[in-house]
Order: sequence, then C-alpha cells, then structure tokens
Amino acid sequence: MENEKWNPGLLLQTSGAYWKSCTIHAGVKLDLFTIIGDEKLTSIDIASKSSTDERGVNTLLNALVGLKLLEKENELYLNTPESKAFLSRDSEKNIIDMLMHHHHLVEGWGKLDKAVKEGKPVRQRTSFSDETVRESFLMGMFNIAMGTAPLIVPFVDLSGKKSLLDLGGGPGTYAIHFCMVNPNLSATIFDLPTTKPFAEKIINKFGLEEKVKFQSGDFILNEIKGKYDAIWLSHILHGEGPDDCQNIINKAVKSLEPNGKIIIHEFILNNEKESPEFPTLFSLNMLIGTENGRSYSENELSQMLKKAGVKDVKRVRMKVPNDSGLMIGNI
Repeated sequence: MENEKWNPGLLLQTSGAYWKSCTIHAGVKLDLFTIIGDEKLTSIDIASKSSTDERGVNTLLNALVGLKLLEKENELYLNTPESKAFLSRDSEKNIIDMLMHHHHLVEGWGKLDKAVKEGKPVRQRTSFSDETVRESFLMGMFNIAMGTAPLIVPFVDLSGKKSLLDLGGGPGTYAIHFCMVNPNLSATIFDLPTTKPFAEKIINKFGLEEKVKFQSGDFILNEIKGKYDAIWLSHILHGEGPDDCQNIINKAVKSLEPNGKIIIHEFILNNEKESPEFPTLFSLNMLIGTENGRSYSENELSQMLKKAGVKDVKRVRMKVPNDSGLMIGNI
C-alpha cells in the first residue's frame, strides 16, 4: 500500500481479500496439501482421501491452482514447491498452526463494527479458548518465533548474564534461542499451567531440559518466584491495558538482580499511533479479542519503563516481519 492511492478497484480488491484467505484456510484445514504430498492426484482421489464432496473439492482445488498454490496437469493436481514446504504437515517448515490461528480469528474480525461500537471484545481470549484453538495459537507462535528469533537474538547483549526469565513465554522459543547463543545462560519460562505441556515438548525437542525450566503462573495475578539477570517480555503487553502493563513491568523489574536488564519485544507504534500499518491493525485485533489490549507507542513503553525505575531506556529497530521492535533498559 505504500505510495499507492486508494481507488474503487483497489478498495474492492482489498475488501474481497478474505476470499483468498478463506480458500487457503480451507485447503489447510482439509489437509489437501499433505494428502497430495509428492503425488499427482485426481480430484476424485483427493475427495476420497479427504472425505469431501467431489464437486466441492474440485472447485477448491481449481481455486488453489488459481492462487498458484497447486499445479494442474491433465486433470491431476500436484503441490508447488512452496505449498509442499509451508502447507504440508510432512514438512518441518510448515506454518499450518499459524494459519489455523488466523482462521480462528476470522469470525471475530467479522464483528469488528460491534467491537468498535461497544468497546468490548467479541470473541473469547485465545489463552482461555478450547484446546484446539489454544494449541493452534501456541504452536503458531512457535512457528513464527522460530523464524524471527534468530534475527532478533543478536540485537540483545546478554553477555555476563546467567539467568533469564521469559515472562509469558508460551512454548519458550526465545528462551531456547537465547540459551543456544549464550552457553552460560539458563532460562525460566513463566506462563499459564495450560501452556506447560507445549513448552516442555519444545524444550525436550531441543534437548535443553537442564537449562530451560517452566514456572506456572499468571503474570497479572501471581508473583514471580526467584531473581534474574535479565527479563524478556515478548508480545505480552499488547494483550493488556496500560495499568496492567505498568504492573507487569513493575513486577518484572522487582524480579531483576542489580544491574539487571529488561527487554520488551512488541509491535511498536509511532508516537502519533497511526503507523506502521501492521501495529495499527494489530491494535484492532486486540480490541476484538481483549478487554483492554492494544498496540503501544515507543513513548508509552518508554514512560512505563522509566516509571518502574528502569534507566538507559533505548529503542532498538530491526528488520523483521510485521514491524516489531525492542525497548531495552537496565536497573
């Protein structure tokens, strides 16, 4: 959209863009890309393997060909290199869980006008949803973080630090990557008890059971046990209102050792709150799904940190997806 002016054609194209999203979601939800795998199959074969109606799946397959996510040769359908890599469950690079998280958000976004009118969420918060929705969210966060963590970790100097708290860390992807880059570092993931099985699964996958532990708790309601040299808050503040954010930061700072470091990773707005584009849209997502959540500006985050007694607060800009950035300070 940068430097592109709105016109009727672009408005209509953007308005109907959800058609493409829903087409991709349906293909993934029905597991069509996994079913096709390395084969070339007819729509009848695929309908049989996916327990779908032949006319229905044929229409969907042709739309996926139109989106360049499948290829078609003499009525046989086959994966593209991209669909095989990112949309098949047989690929370690797949982003299916994140796409399913987006799928679960569609219904709420359809009620955005109601959320705006009433100023209240119109869907249940993901952290407290049923197991399927929660698993898609947690594993989707893991998939995305697996791609971004290697890009972000180099921007955070943890040399000389021995203990890290990953507050609201979910599966613990960042804690794991920080420990892999800093051999003398151990980490604790602090998150809801329902998150523990997912976190332990990922920790075991990386063979870091001795270095990365899990502490169950609610960072709004419960105190943090222990003291740490550094605390990492990645994408948790946007789910809360300003008062709770200040309390979370205060609580984190109290858990830091002398000369400790606090790092906030968020979708950061400019101080006028009208750009970058993704954080402005993400703020709407928080309106739809939380009581008081929102994206925060650099100035708002800086003031929260300083109010908690954090010094040398600085913004660190990075080239990563969706305009996320870091706010770093010391005590």
